[in-house]
Amino acid sequence: DATNVQPEARDPLLKLARNYHCLPIAIVFHLPEWICRERNSQRPDRQFGPHVIRRQQQDLRRSLRQLAEEGFNRIYVLRSEEEVAAVTIERQRLWNNRQEEHGPFDVIGDVHGCLDELIELLAKLGYAVSERGDGYQVQPPAGRKAIFLGDLVDRGPKIPQVLRLVMGMVAAGTALCLPGNHDVKFLRALKGKNVQVTHGLAASLAQMEQESAEFRQQVITFLDGLVAHFVLDDGRLVVAHAGLKAEMQGRASAAVREFALYGETTGETDEFGLPVRHNWAASYRGEAMVVYGHTPVPQAEWLNRTINIDTGCVFGGVLTALRYPEQALVSVPAHSTYTEPVRPFLPAATPSLTAQQQHDDVLDIEDVLGKRIISTRLRPNITIREENATAALEVMSRFAVDPQWLIYLPPTMAPSETSGRPELLEHPDEAFGYYRTKGVPTVVCEEKHMGSRAVVVLCRDEETARTRFGVKQATLGQCYTRTGRRFFDDSALEASLLARLGQAAERAGLWSELHSDWLCLDCELMPWSAKAQELLQRQYAAVGAAAGAALSLAVSALAAASAHSDQATPLLERYQARQRRAAQFVTTYRHYCWPVQSLADLKLAPFHLLASEGAVHANQDHLWHLDKLARLCRADEELLLATSYRPVDVTAPTSQAEAIRWWHELTDGGGEGMVVKPLNLVTIAQGELIQPAVKCRGREYLRLIYGPEYTAPANLARLRQRGTSAKRSLALREFALGIEALERFVRREPLRRVHECVFGVLALESEPVDPRL
Repeated sequence: DATNVQPEARDPLLKLARNYHCLPIAIVFHLPEWICRERNSQRPDRQFGPHVIRRQQQDLRRSLRQLAEEGFNRIYVLRSEEEVAAVTIERQRLWNNRQEEHGPFDVIGDVHGCLDELIELLAKLGYAVSERGDGYQVQPPAGRKAIFLGDLVDRGPKIPQVLRLVMGMVAAGTALCLPGNHDVKFLRALKGKNVQVTHGLAASLAQMEQESAEFRQQVITFLDGLVAHFVLDDGRLVVAHAGLKAEMQGRASAAVREFALYGETTGETDEFGLPVRHNWAASYRGEAMVVYGHTPVPQAEWLNRTINIDTGCVFGGVLTALRYPEQALVSVPAHSTYTEPVRPFLPAATPSLTAQQQHDDVLDIEDVLGKRIISTRLRPNITIREENATAALEVMSRFAVDPQWLIYLPPTMAPSETSGRPELLEHPDEAFGYYRTKGVPTVVCEEKHMGSRAVVVLCRDEETARTRFGVKQATLGQCYTRTGRRFFDDSALEASLLARLGQAAERAGLWSELHSDWLCLDCELMPWSAKAQELLQRQYAAVGAAAGAALSLAVSALAAASAHSDQATPLLERYQARQRRAAQFVTTYRHYCWPVQSLADLKLAPFHLLASEGAVHANQDHLWHLDKLARLCRADEELLLATSYRPVDVTAPTSQAEAIRWWHELTDGGGEGMVVKPLNLVTIAQGELIQPAVKCRGREYLRLIYGPEYTAPANLARLRQRGTSAKRSLALREFALGIEALERFVRREPLRRVHECVFGVLALESEPVDPRL
């Protein structure tokens, strides 16, 4: 029915193709008029006179003359019923679609005729280069392939030689090559087109005059066949001379080619007469890594998963390559300044912050607002509801530490299933049973310290804090709560703690062993933070004190009454039991809270060495973590407290019994209890992510959570109905987000990508889950 035989009918379709950078294709049914009339007469729902079909035929004939001018990339005309019956429609991949090529690659920036530096760089990358006749033979390292980002010509001293080397590698299948804007202009000049002979083109043409006509034709054919950009490695890597916005990647249109060759300009010129370029990378939000060149920069820097590796070799800078997927930069210095740049690009001094850190200095609220679905390595899709995101934004914007330090927030911890034992809500048997049913034979039981969860990001020196984290103030790191707030109002106290911790890491040899100048630790800080103490005093201690005073009066009165009447004795016994429970509450409370006047009043108990430069240590088991951190604690036993632990075989009754005895030793005196963890920090069993930890708290400690009277039979019966499934689901989602945040930070992804996960943990904390669990 949609004949599209008039230009105004085709125009919306062509606009749609242009907007989405797609190639429009016309399939024309140019059949004889009598066939159309005959077909139309057989349609009971659409009857109109033959003049309508005649007019359409006239419009069709006129359209055939202008389809190419309108912008159709390909035009197929079918002129008979036989042709229509025989034709098939087959999708053809675009030339830029090389997603099946996974590398590894060595992406090389703008060469500009710098042959000697190119050969030196290839050798440094492991390529063996040798001259052969009038060309070059290049043997790449096993499995690797080079990618040239264009601008092979102009300005440099050895244009034909560079072309021979690159053309030979492409012909041998050991390299891919993209065109640069200089290459395109050079090609037009070789074809005899009228171009302005500027920006080094004259030197290129002069050098080519010394070459044979056959070689010049080979160069024309080679440059004419280059594709403006490539999408590689299942869409993870995009290479283009001047970069490419996310919506253009893997598309084909004149606008895509234009952007890939020239980038985007503002329409203005600077004081040097050069176009002012729009910084498209600053607003890039694509998933693919984009590697490009075109505009010389003093050093290659990542910005929003993009990197410009044109470091101005021809201008006296360096020739740079990016190794993929390693993301390692390799460069060689220019042997000479072959051309003076019109616009100086080498700065007088290296800036203290990277381009990414400068960009991350102001975060975009749009990156965290509204409903979001976050994909993580451990759980594919985690939904953050809009109302939860709004609550998290309040905390982040008003109370959080400097966002540069927020690379991780710890997950909530799942409780064990409710125990059926008398006067107990939690017992290790349920935790052991959970892991046993999940097929996890070995667990590690760790003492649960009586403190507040703390994340410590520690730097070896202040320079690391500036260069790796982008903070401007002089500091060695940050200690913050599980909701991203500062632990210490006293900055001097925090600075002392970080300095002592850094010295301990030095004595323990962790900096050199991990080849890192920073660490991220998951810890418990004792005593409970001031905020937690305030909560206890407001919610529980006042109640306990008032109850204790009232009970003392009641017991005294009942004792006097029981001396005169046996009927008062049962009531006296009940009140005496309540008095004992209130006294136990006060005793337990004193285990957790004491005044902090100096660093000597603090104890820090690290139990996870989460990450260091180049590594997230989620692949290590808990024994590795505890061993490393025990060494750290031995280096400063006054400040640091090593976490006690017991490996347990959950299939062996004897092993379990020993762990249960240890739990009783910890809890009978008012200790909090223990945390039961699978041996591996990240455990996938039966195709699902297993709880990273299950806490099992002691009977007396739970008085602080549920109140002094929670062990009364009626109260205990009610509490046994508590549901743990929501809390357990929350724990798994937050754990996956926490690990993902660290992995993104270690990969040096933009801070917004790290904060997407950190913010997600904070948002999930506002879900309606009983906080006492």
